[in-house]
This record gives sequence, structure tokens and C-alpha cells, in this order.
Amino acid sequence: MSSIDAAGNVKTVIGGHRSRTSALLLLLHMRTFVALILVFTFFAIAAPNFLSMANMLIISKHVALNALLAIGMTFVIIAGGIDLSVGSIVGLCAMVAGYLVLYGIDLGFLGVAYSIQFNTIEICMIVLVVGIFIGWINGLLITKLNVAPFIATLGTLYVARGAALLFSEGRTFPNLSGNPEYGSDTFRIIGSGTFLGLPVSVWIMVAVALVAAYFATRTPLGRHIYAVGGNERGAALSGVRVDRIKLFVYMFSGLCAAFVGLIISSQLQASHPATGETFELNAIAAAVLGGTSMSGGRGRIAGTIVGAFVIGILADGLIMMGVSSFWQTVIKGLVIIAAVVVDQVQQKLQARVVLQQNAN
Repeated sequence: MSSIDAAGNVKTVIGGHRSRTSALLLLLHMRTFVALILVFTFFAIAAPNFLSMANMLIISKHVALNALLAIGMTFVIIAGGIDLSVGSIVGLCAMVAGYLVLYGIDLGFLGVAYSIQFNTIEICMIVLVVGIFIGWINGLLITKLNVAPFIATLGTLYVARGAALLFSEGRTFPNLSGNPEYGSDTFRIIGSGTFLGLPVSVWIMVAVALVAAYFATRTPLGRHIYAVGGNERGAALSGVRVDRIKLFVYMFSGLCAAFVGLIISSQLQASHPATGETFELNAIAAAVLGGTSMSGGRGRIAGTIVGAFVIGILADGLIMMGVSSFWQTVIKGLVIIAAVVVDQVQQKLQARVVLQQNAN
């Protein structure tokens, strides 16, 4: 009888331990939503006018920019890479957009000088192609020349930033109001226009997020991206074209950065070569905070969007409270470290649960 009681007690203890582990795993899985609720509640109480409609619109614009970059970064990290060049791509694309709005393209043939002017749609297409092209270069360096992603994108970070500076010799392209004669006067709508009460930039972010989520969850391409990040060798042996997948994720990241460059130059109606500096850090922070594993193979677009909201609300809330920009940088760094540590804890707990299930 006592042995039966002892066995029952052991089962009870094991069952209680499993339930606590499951509850902890659930909490870790929902950590981004918990962080969002906590951050939002704190600033709603501590920061004056935080809940005002004007401030909510400002936050939504900032979140849209960070989320766009983070969506592209999420694909790159899931595939086992990293893209440090996105901030510089933003700056270069902003300068390209500003140049095209102001000057078009000057050409000369047989001693006759003339220029080609572009409307807003054509400007957007050219800028997006520039972003995709730089992403393609990143992909080629990594897949064909076997350069480590960190080094390859660090190099293009400097190249793209230098090209942005050379575009105007370090000067700003001001007054990007466009010319009605050429159809470029609608350029300001991209960054300053609204639709159904929300900024156009937010709708762009929503559209890109929906497309990215669809590809990630509903298509063979998405499954291949996860496979490459989870086990590149195994994916290659199973027939996945690893090089093409890597090219795609870096080109998509460049596309997202180009969108951000367009939006910022339109919002400010000016282009500066320093635009986008340190944006890559915010993008990585949002992706990691949203549950994307730095080791690859895991991540969700929805989690990244929530992570971008956490970073955006945290940054704007600290500004409203008068916190020094230096402390803001420190806090962002601590958030990244905490997100990675929590991700490691979650992985270890999941591995322990699997081992326990196999043992039984």
C-alpha cells in the first residue's frame, strides 16, 4: 500500500512539475505581447499626453518604419543570416529618391544635353530596384564568394553609406515637393498622406507584412527559408536550392529598406545621406524581441510586428519622459540582450520537455 502511495506521490510531483514547465513555456512564448502590454501601460501612466491621438499617429509612423525593416530582417535571420546594411540602404535609397525628384537624370548625346524627368510611380520603382539590387549584391557575396553574412553586409554598409554621401557630396537634397508638370508633386503622399485616418506608411507596412506572412506560412518558399535556417546541409540534401533562398531573403530585405528610404524622404521632403544610421539595430531588436532566433530556423512575422511596436513605444515614451538619448541607446541594448537570453531559456525548456516526453 505504501509503495502504491509513493508511486502516486511521484506521479503527482512529476505532473506538477510538467504543468509548471508548460505554464512557463506559455509565458515565454507570449513574452512579446506581455512586454507590449507592460510598456504601453507604463508610459500611459508615466508620460503626459502619451494616449493622445496625435501621439498615437506619430508612434504608428515610427513603428511602420521599424516594422518594415524588421520584416526583411526576420526573413534573413530565419535563413541563418544577418543584414547590417539595411540602414545604409535606407540612406542611399533616400538620396536616389531626392535626386530623381529634384533633377531627374541628365543625359547628353552628340553634344546635346537634356534630362529625363520621372513621375512619382517611376521614382518609386527605380528606388525599389536600387534596394533590391544592393540586396542581390549581398546575396552574391554570401552565396558565390562564401563571405560570412556579417562581413559581407558590414562591407556593403560602408559602401552604400559612402555612395549616399557621394551623391550630394554630403549635402542635403531639400524641398522635395516635386513638379506638377512631371507628375512628381504627389511624392509627398507616400510619407505624409493618410487613408481611412491612418498614414500611408502604415498601410504600406500592413501590405508588406501580409505578403511576407503569406509567403512564410503558405508557400514552399517560406518552408524552404525555415529549412535553410534550421539545417542548411539537410535542406540542400533534400533538394532545396539554398543559394536561391539566400539571394531571395537579402533581396527582400533590400526591398524593405528601399520602402523605408522612400517614406522618410517623402515625410521630411528632404534627403540627407545620414538617413537610416543605426536603423539596423532597431530592426534586429524588433525581430529578436518578436521571437526570431538568432541561430536561424525560427521566427514569425506577427511576432516581429509586435516587437516593432514594443521598440517604437519604448523609444517614443522615453523621449516624452525626457530621458537622454544616451540612456535610450543603453536601454535598447539591454532589451536585445534580454530578448536573446529569454530565447535561450525557452529553447532549453523546450528541449527538456521533449526529453521528458521521449523518456515516457
